[in-house]
Amino acid sequence: MRQVKTIFLALFLLCSYYGQSQIKFEPEDKKILQNIFSQFENKKELSTAELVALVGKYFIETPYVASTLETEPEQLVINLRELDCTTYAENCLAIARILKSGQLTFESFKKELMGIRYRDGIVNGYPSRLHYFSDWIYVNEEKGLLKQVSKEIANTPYPLNINFMSTHPDSYKQLETNPGFVSPLKKTEAEISSRKMFFIPKDKIAGFEKQMHEGDIIGLTTSIKGLDITHVGILVKKNERIHLMHASSKAEKVVISENTLEEYLAGRKTVNGIMVVRPN
Repeated sequence: MRQVKTIFLALFLLCSYYGQSQIKFEPEDKKILQNIFSQFENKKELSTAELVALVGKYFIETPYVASTLETEPEQLVINLRELDCTTYAENCLAIARILKSGQLTFESFKKELMGIRYRDGIVNGYPSRLHYFSDWIYVNEEKGLLKQVSKEIANTPYPLNINFMSTHPDSYKQLETNPGFVSPLKKTEAEISSRKMFFIPKDKIAGFEKQMHEGDIIGLTTSIKGLDITHVGILVKKNERIHLMHASSKAEKVVISENTLEEYLAGRKTVNGIMVVRPN
């Protein structure tokens, strides 16, 4: 009997250790999350998109820091102290959905964020993360978390020929040190490339602006070979015009663009349009 108890204890400790090793965060992240919950817990009646915009504004001035998700082995990284463009959008969506649900706990947020960031809602190595944002859009629409609205707005197909990560493994530390990850990523890239996606061309943004809503999440599509989207942000209204709220590498923090979305995109040569999704 003592031996059986010892085995069960060892298994329990092993599972506990494994569970802890799958998540990385700091005490300050819990404090930030709790502060957001306290500030907005009475806003449950707002739509999820409106909550995304509200939470997004809370993070204005938060420092921009790239590559905060890059850990080995792969872990769910919760970092509300430092954001890049994608983690900014992910965290705002996850928090908005938690506010809407009323389940205001760190555990609920952790589960929600994991479901948004990873293909099957679980951490299963580097390839399980949704690295390409068009894939992030597609998978999260399949999960019922958001709706693509680019088709109904502009009805313009966006050609996908995705291969950048598998053809540039030296640009990604995990691929360089784990070449076995390249093969599953190639398979994912082929799947993404086979899909029919839609976008709003850059030169048509002004004409469709009224059909975009505050709290919509957008991906900036690119002419760079092998890539789909190079930047991500949240739409907000300012003086009755649409602006981009985003974690900016240039400003080194979360900001709302001074220029309208149309003007912002016009100044970026490799950007050819946007994909727009609306949180459910």
